[in-house]
Amino acid sequence: MENKRPPFLINFIIRAILGMGLIFFANQFLDYRNIPVSVGLNLLSFLTSGTLGIPGVGLLYGIMFYKIM
Repeated sequence: MENKRPPFLINFIIRAILGMGLIFFANQFLDYRNIPVSVGLNLLSFLTSGTLGIPGVGLLYGIMFYKIM
């Protein structure tokens, strides 16, 4: 009997890595456009993007846009 990893853990890791990549490229794009919004690449953004996926990344940027208003 094999000890398989739970599918939710693999799903979490994939979402987190894709979310961090999206944050990186969104930060680059916003910097290129001279828009002063940047989400940090840290443990909190990793956990948020891993738990909530793309909507979590949108939430992080929404918070940052709200902060500069």
